[in-house]
Amino acid sequence: MTSAVRPYQSYVYAYPHKTAYRPLGGHRTERPLLSELWAGERKDALSLYVHIPFCEVRCGFCNLFTRIGAPGELTTRYLDALDRQATAVRDALGDEEPVRFAAAAFGGGTPTFLTAAELERLCDIAEKRMGADLRSVPLSVETSPSTATADRLAVLAERGATRVSIGVQSFVDDEARAAVRPQRRADVEAALGRIRDARIPVLNIDLIYGIDGQTEDTWRASLDAALAWRPEELYLYPLYVRPLTGLGRLGDATGPGAEAGAASDAAWDEQRLRLYRAGRDHLLTHGYEQVSMRMFRRADAPHEGPDDYACQTDGMIGLGCGARSYTSSLHYSFDYAVEMREIRGIIDGFTATEDFSRAEVGRYVDDGEARRRHLLQSLLQAEGMDGSEYGARFGTDPYVDFGAELDRFAARGWLDGPVSRGLLRLSPEGLAHSDALGPELFSPAVRAAMAAYEAK
Repeated sequence: MTSAVRPYQSYVYAYPHKTAYRPLGGHRTERPLLSELWAGERKDALSLYVHIPFCEVRCGFCNLFTRIGAPGELTTRYLDALDRQATAVRDALGDEEPVRFAAAAFGGGTPTFLTAAELERLCDIAEKRMGADLRSVPLSVETSPSTATADRLAVLAERGATRVSIGVQSFVDDEARAAVRPQRRADVEAALGRIRDARIPVLNIDLIYGIDGQTEDTWRASLDAALAWRPEELYLYPLYVRPLTGLGRLGDATGPGAEAGAASDAAWDEQRLRLYRAGRDHLLTHGYEQVSMRMFRRADAPHEGPDDYACQTDGMIGLGCGARSYTSSLHYSFDYAVEMREIRGIIDGFTATEDFSRAEVGRYVDDGEARRRHLLQSLLQAEGMDGSEYGARFGTDPYVDFGAELDRFAARGWLDGPVSRGLLRLSPEGLAHSDALGPELFSPAVRAAMAAYEAK
């Protein structure tokens, strides 16, 4: 490695981090009304995200808010609650000014865990309750090999889906098993064929590097298997082993991600950096452009939605457990957990809720945090950040606000030099270290809140 800084610390796709959220309201204060939170917000280009917290299986690396299965008509009760929540949120937005959605996404979990009929109802909730015209805005939907069935994909195509993202992670069966992801390559290939048959404009394939036993040869084999489908997008994710996940519970074992000491950690970092660079270079030579550390887009592919699909902008409305909403002053959601028993309890509480008029948990965002958020989100994109746009929004210079951090990044070779006060952009080495750079921009207050968070 060219830097003493550990390159894989935390995947930063939203700020402040969800583990910095806390219950809103208290002994003398009520939880804030959504109508008051959204009263002063722009509503002409909102984003809609709907979270479906169900999967057929849970992968060993997954710390997302999802549960295995949905017994006893749970999906029906969940959709009922989504309908009530959507009605309350749309009422809170008011009618004083036009409400328009510019993008939509269904994530999870696995949205296509729902049946074709349930997906129809999900789209109806987005359209009839929220007012999102799914056929006229970019709509991204996540799927899995086992749930990407022809009838579900037909519904999504007819209702306006412009992008389908499928988590493959590896085309090598032994690696999939090592990541505790039970699947066969033949089933993956069949699912990819059905997605292409559905003629949805953008196919994204997720792959993971750093799996136990993975080599540059097997990594390249997975990349080539993905490239055979000419996906419009590819996401390359480093493997993380987080607390309370399947792989995290194997922490007493040795090997990649087993928390077996500094030497093992360093070796795993070296492996992941080596595989990242090999994957990046392979895709660049095959006609793909790098959008961020993780995202690569085929140079001739259509742009169907925002870069990096991070659901990170102000004006984000999240529906369902696990979904976050962003106003300019408050980011809010429902409770978060990783452990299955805790997740089941939160989902049961959500389905029993009748009054969705107030925010539950969240974190207020002041001007200083807003500046950090803007810098972080912009800098982690390959195109970088225009300093003049920052100045126009905040009335100051990023070097005035974050000079110490930017000088430190420049000294490490992470900024594309010579450093210009007009454009801040990461170097190839900086992009490779995105998961170290991002956390260094967290404020002391957010760091303290994250450190105090008790995983559950």
